[in-house]
Amino acid sequence: MKKGYWVVAYRTVGDEAMMTRYLALAGPALGQFGARLLVSPGSAVTAHEAGLKQTTVVVEFDSYEIALAAYESEDYKKALAVLGPEVERDLRIAEGV
Repeated sequence: MKKGYWVVAYRTVGDEAMMTRYLALAGPALGQFGARLLVSPGSAVTAHEAGLKQTTVVVEFDSYEIALAAYESEDYKKALAVLGPEVERDLRIAEGV
């Protein structure tokens, strides 16, 4: 079975308190799906080509289907609601090789 990955690039980030609330909800919500954080928000990022130096997060799941289900879960939707309009991000769910 191919693994699934979330690749998230944050264009704008809200205040620290908002992100703390989001992480407090998102961590347990994604933990239910066996999520593993591979690249954390504090990791160094070096942009090349058309890339932008943005906060980047990579999360691994045991399958692509699980990664999709995690995003659609009610608990994760509650975490997303905390972010509000102050946060702009590009989230992609990709299937591993």
